[in-house]
Amino acid sequence: MNVNKFAPIGYGLLLLGLIVAPFLGAYPVFVMKLLCFALFASAFNLLLGYTGLLSFGHAAFLGGAAYVTGHAVKVWGATPELGLLAGLLAGALLGLVMGFFAIRRQGIYATMITLALAQMLFFAALQAPFTGGEDGLQGVPRGKLFGVLDLSSDLTMYYVCLIVVVVAFLLIVRTIHSPFGQVLKGIKENEPRAISLGYDTNRFKLLAFVISAAIAGLAGALKTLVLGFATLSDVHWSASGHVVLMTLVGGLGTLSGPLVGSAVVVLLENKIGELGTLLAQLTSIDWFNTLGESVTIVTGLIFVVCVLAFRRGIMGEIIAWLERRRTGGSGSH
Repeated sequence: MNVNKFAPIGYGLLLLGLIVAPFLGAYPVFVMKLLCFALFASAFNLLLGYTGLLSFGHAAFLGGAAYVTGHAVKVWGATPELGLLAGLLAGALLGLVMGFFAIRRQGIYATMITLALAQMLFFAALQAPFTGGEDGLQGVPRGKLFGVLDLSSDLTMYYVCLIVVVVAFLLIVRTIHSPFGQVLKGIKENEPRAISLGYDTNRFKLLAFVISAAIAGLAGALKTLVLGFATLSDVHWSASGHVVLMTLVGGLGTLSGPLVGSAVVVLLENKIGELGTLLAQLTSIDWFNTLGESVTIVTGLIFVVCVLAFRRGIMGEIIAWLERRRTGGSGSH
């Protein structure tokens, strides 16, 4: 049972499911939101899971790009594709600045630098006149893609969003499996050895930072087009915490992990009230009706269970189990 052989089938089935999802009763806007967060988590995983750099400032890339795209489309009248490009470039630029300072330190010090810089951006977004302050940037129009494709239809927007996310995810896959990606893995495993082999590790880490930030920025830009607004919650430190949670729950250092982790967290946040009502009806325990108000408690409990029970995350544990089955099966012959 070779994991690598079955992975393309799994991704193919997932893509097929997403293509037909709107016709099976799924709410397109909700699935698009989920796709944006899946891309955000995949971008973060590229940095932490494959390069070993923990960033607590990824909300800066998501939210910063969201504001840039929203402003470009709403105020400057940019087309959606130019808005997405502006968001991607804004994310890359923020990643370049943040990475420049962060890679000069190791461990917790680098992480705290990313958090500090992200908080600076949060307060800039709170005070800047064009962001709308606490009200956020509202009423961002979707416009027409390339001046032809009207995105005001949720179904049209859904398939454009799906194509953008799939292409960006394929770029992450290509990056990880390229020689550049192998060097990143080498830096994560043993940076002094990578240096001894002649690699300029700081240059590789900075480039990983920029790529991760650019894709996170694209996720933020896409989210703004889908929902029609950008708010302070996009640049708040809690958004950085959310993406860490998504990646760890799904499986750090696995391609499918962030996809599963983001689905679990977003579904919990949006559907836990309905789940609580159902549990209350089944068990006659009124406390379950308050679950909708206790999202952070439930997600916190899930995080604790993941760390204690399956530290590799959901997909990490499944992949490890399949590998054990494969090696166990080959050993018995």
